[in-house]
Amino acid sequence: MKSLFKVGGINKAEDVATIKQAIATFQGVVACEISRDKGEVSIIYDDYFVKEDELIGSIEELGYIVL
Repeated sequence: MKSLFKVGGINKAEDVATIKQAIATFQGVVACEISRDKGEVSIIYDDYFVKEDELIGSIEELGYIVL
Protein backbone atom coordinates (compact mmCIF):
# COMPACT_ATOMS: atom_id res chain seq x y z
CA MET A 1 0.00 0.00 0.00
CA LYS A 2 1.14 3.56 -0.65
CA SER A 3 0.12 6.65 1.32
CA LEU A 4 0.91 10.28 0.66
CA PHE A 5 0.64 12.74 3.53
CA LYS A 6 0.85 16.52 3.54
CA VAL A 7 2.91 17.41 6.60
CA GLY A 8 3.41 20.88 8.04
CA GLY A 9 6.70 21.91 9.61
CA ILE A 10 9.23 20.09 7.43
CA ASN A 11 11.77 22.90 7.06
CA LYS A 12 15.24 21.45 7.56
CA ALA A 13 17.25 18.36 6.70
CA GLU A 14 16.99 17.36 10.37
CA ASP A 15 13.19 17.26 10.03
CA VAL A 16 13.48 14.87 7.09
CA ALA A 17 15.92 12.64 8.99
CA THR A 18 13.75 12.62 12.12
CA ILE A 19 10.61 11.59 10.24
CA LYS A 20 12.45 8.93 8.22
CA GLN A 21 13.93 7.46 11.39
CA ALA A 22 10.51 7.27 13.06
CA ILE A 23 8.84 5.66 10.04
CA ALA A 24 11.68 3.15 9.61
CA THR A 25 10.97 1.67 13.05
CA PHE A 26 7.74 0.09 11.77
CA GLN A 27 7.81 -3.47 10.49
CA GLY A 28 6.33 -3.59 7.01
CA VAL A 29 7.61 -0.21 5.79
CA VAL A 30 9.24 -0.73 2.40
CA ALA A 31 10.15 2.85 1.44
CA CYS A 32 9.78 6.41 2.68
CA GLU A 33 10.33 9.48 0.51
CA ILE A 34 10.05 13.01 1.86
CA SER A 35 9.83 16.25 -0.11
CA ARG A 36 10.71 19.30 1.94
CA ASP A 37 9.67 21.65 -0.86
CA LYS A 38 6.20 20.15 -1.20
CA GLY A 39 5.79 19.22 2.47
CA GLU A 40 4.91 15.65 1.52
CA VAL A 41 5.74 12.28 2.99
CA SER A 42 5.21 9.26 0.73
CA ILE A 43 5.34 5.84 2.37
CA ILE A 44 5.10 2.40 0.78
CA TYR A 45 4.20 -0.26 3.33
CA ASP A 46 2.53 -3.60 3.91
CA ASP A 47 -0.78 -2.88 5.64
CA TYR A 48 -0.74 -6.35 7.17
CA PHE A 49 2.00 -5.14 9.55
CA VAL A 50 1.28 -1.43 9.96
CA LYS A 51 -1.80 0.75 9.52
CA GLU A 52 -2.00 4.24 8.07
CA ASP A 53 -3.20 5.65 11.41
CA GLU A 54 -0.07 4.33 13.13
CA LEU A 55 2.15 6.09 10.59
CA ILE A 56 0.24 9.35 10.99
CA GLY A 57 0.43 9.04 14.78
CA SER A 58 4.19 8.55 14.73
CA ILE A 59 4.67 11.70 12.64
CA GLU A 60 2.34 13.72 14.87
CA GLU A 61 4.09 12.48 18.03
CA LEU A 62 7.24 14.17 16.71
CA GLY A 63 5.40 17.51 16.71
CA TYR A 64 4.53 17.77 13.00
CA ILE A 65 1.03 18.40 11.69
CA VAL A 66 -0.39 15.88 9.21
CA LEU A 67 -2.94 17.71 7.09
